Amino acid sequence: MFTDDYSDIVIEHFMCPRNVGIINNPNGEGSNGDPQCGDYLDIYIRVENNVIEDISFLVQGCPASIATSSMATEIAKGKTLEEALKITEDDIIEALGGLPENKKHCSNLGVRALRDAIEDYYENLGK
Repeated sequence: MFTDDYSDIVIEHFMCPRNVGIINNPNGEGSNGDPQCGDYLDIYIRVENNVIEDISFLVQGCPASIATSSMATEIAKGKTLEEALKITEDDIIEALGGLPENKKHCSNLGVRALRDAIEDYYENLGK
């Protein structure tokens, strides 16, 4: 059964994901997808004074993709860009209380999309 495979935290973030949608006036956007399983994630950030003040996401994918995307935004919110760039897949998995082995790859969606959004933010600064 589904609930036997996931921690309570994963189920909570799947059923009630945080930071879903598109924030107003993002100054960085990133995306990542895994064509093997069809999961795809967009992350939007608003940075002020080098801190991620607001963050949101839209995801298409399995329960683990939704939960890891939600947790990635929760971890990144309020961090400096330098701190956010140090977030790893293992940080997300640990914060969720673990993931089944065959779903651990889902945690890379949030990390890669977040890094892409931060890169986009830096590119927008240079324009």
